[in-house]
Amino acid sequence: MPPASDSWVMENVVEPALQELSANQLDQPVSQEVFFQEFRKFLGIMALRLQQHPVIVAHTENTFDGSGIRRLLSNKFELDKLLDSVWRDVPKEHKDKTSKEYLRIALDRIADSASLPPFGAVDQVDAVVNEAFKMAKADEMKAVDEAEFKKLLTEILGAIMLQLDGNPIGVSTNTVVHEPMSTSSALLSPTPLSPMVSSPSE
Repeated sequence: MPPASDSWVMENVVEPALQELSANQLDQPVSQEVFFQEFRKFLGIMALRLQQHPVIVAHTENTFDGSGIRRLLSNKFELDKLLDSVWRDVPKEHKDKTSKEYLRIALDRIADSASLPPFGAVDQVDAVVNEAFKMAKADEMKAVDEAEFKKLLTEILGAIMLQLDGNPIGVSTNTVVHEPMSTSSALLSPTPLSPMVSSPSE
């Protein structure tokens, strides 16, 4: 079943299937047996609609295991370049110091290079990040200089790496691929086999 959270699937598969059920039974309490009969009918209608309107679903899996952070931390040149870049972009207070609160923004800026999702995208990874910030006492509002800022950010990355290395987080998603049906139906329909021509054996 394609994800019902997709608006196209909801509008073209789920809602029309619901409309085909008798409306008076949708609002009434029913026995378990009647519920299963109606549910079976509903699934049959959805299966028919999916046959009439094929849907392409892309399945992706990501495992956050800290290996991207390990690669980044082992490449001093790349790490220093990233740290310099985020330091340049954070707002500075007096005398080249910045608040520790900008560490989260800096981490989000380098997340892609560390093979991490953006903060807020994966709850389990967010929990690991939050724990790393607590361990580094990085949520304090104290101002830090450039060296301390970079050191803290590196420590946070290391803490996240260790957590993910010990407990990798796997995330899988199913997404409906929205493309014109003429293209997708060509992909889904079998190609006609070319006739085999055999030469007569002599």
